Amino acid sequence: MAARPSSILRAAVRLPRSTIPNSPCSRPVRLFCTTIPSRKPVSSPTAPAENDGGSSSNRTTHFGFQDGLSESEKTERVAGVFHSVAESYDRMNDLMSFGWHRIWKDHFVTSLNPGFSASTPPKPQHILDIAGGTGDIAFRMLHHAHTINANPSVRVTISDINPSMLSVGKARSASLPASQQAALSFLEADATTLPPSIPADSVDLYTVAFGIRNFANIPAALAEAHRVLKPGGVFACLEFSKVRNPAFDALYKRWSFGAIPLIGQLVAGDRDSYQYLVESIERFPSQEEFRALIEEAGFVVGGQGYENLTGGVAAIHKGMKPL
Repeated sequence: MAARPSSILRAAVRLPRSTIPNSPCSRPVRLFCTTIPSRKPVSSPTAPAENDGGSSSNRTTHFGFQDGLSESEKTERVAGVFHSVAESYDRMNDLMSFGWHRIWKDHFVTSLNPGFSASTPPKPQHILDIAGGTGDIAFRMLHHAHTINANPSVRVTISDINPSMLSVGKARSASLPASQQAALSFLEADATTLPPSIPADSVDLYTVAFGIRNFANIPAALAEAHRVLKPGGVFACLEFSKVRNPAFDALYKRWSFGAIPLIGQLVAGDRDSYQYLVESIERFPSQEEFRALIEEAGFVVGGQGYENLTGGVAAIHKGMKPL
């Protein structure tokens, strides 16, 4: 891919070039106060990318380590996984990550600084949280925007393809302050083909945390993200990634494949679903490969384009839709 002009890269979202392997985070950046020069937007088709001229019923993908499935079959199988794990999902995340997922999510939200506005009164913002069924990211976004940045004009849409996950999120949202509940909406939708209720150029911030690796067609989801974001809007993804240190990687894989499915069986009574989740992490692209997919979707990335957390166990990716 050809290098982008240095003026654009300097103006795009900046991410640190490295993080200390034993530290989950680094200094946050302000996204919504970034100014970049005008650039002709890259058109984003609403049809799924890499369609090879066929429908989702005959394009092939993988489900964990199993190859040769149609995209529609993967979507059905993933739905089955999350129907099964919905009620125990947050508890299992704690057990699988020793609670680190909470630290990663806190840092993810802080680095995005939702609700920040230099104007008075603060400008309204629309955040779309994809695959956010249980509300973990959305609730943090609302708290940060409404409480820390004192911007009550921020609203969040939680979108998830799985109604069971959305049901968990709706139940949990009852404990939020009334003002935050009023700024929250739920949408059952496929991230690769968002409905007309999320029109083009309507979203300020698109987030997806620990969900995009389960999509049947990742390029199509990235194209949809680009389509619905406003020019200057930000795509932000928190996802499991590739560990850089060989010794740590060997230990991490031994834990992942040996312990996590067993914990799933003991705690949730479901070994197979957690076996799939571990395999889906292994099959997800590397940091550099995923950054390339983000750029191919039309986003501008700054620096190396990602931030490793805990030595690469997880990573944050950000891209900006050009003005």
